[in-house]
Amino acid sequence: MNSEIRLLSGAMVMLALATSALVVLPYLEVHDAPPLPGLKPYGSAELRGRAVYIANGCVYCHSQQPRAKGFAPDFARGWGRATVAGDYAYDQPQLLGTMRTGPDLMNIGVRQPSEQWHLGHLYQPRAFVPGSIMPSYPFLFEAKAQADKGDVVVNLPALAAPAGRVVVARPEAVDLVRYLQSLDRSYPVLAAPATTP
Repeated sequence: MNSEIRLLSGAMVMLALATSALVVLPYLEVHDAPPLPGLKPYGSAELRGRAVYIANGCVYCHSQQPRAKGFAPDFARGWGRATVAGDYAYDQPQLLGTMRTGPDLMNIGVRQPSEQWHLGHLYQPRAFVPGSIMPSYPFLFEAKAQADKGDVVVNLPALAAPAGRVVVARPEAVDLVRYLQSLDRSYPVLAAPATTP
């Protein structure tokens, strides 16, 4: 009986230590991370686009956390600098992602600023990135015989366009592109102040 109590006590101590090291201490360090200078809050269209991003499961294939040069080739791939806690100050919930089936999107607004490219890529990814495994999202678009005033017409390559019709982006697609274009963490990260002994 005494050995079971010691075993249980030891297990509880180890669990408490692990929880402190992996949950409590990191939370205390970054829970009040202020937004970095240069980070702008999302506008209403960007927030609606973020909701479309979440609803369509984009986070399952795309991360939003480029890693440091010493840990991964993310910088060499052109994905930008490693992110810090202040980069996510306006993100609730944070969409870090765990998979890299597709490229990291944290700085896609810098790497690919074209609205037409994003719209076309959402409509038919393989027309813009040969060999892409990304699914198309045709429900975010509408094929019409003629565009109406105010419609956002998507310029597609000839083989991807439906014959005799124009593809028009629905508001959800335009908002999603606004969100993707807002993903720009290219501003510099301020160095921590030097401490003197």
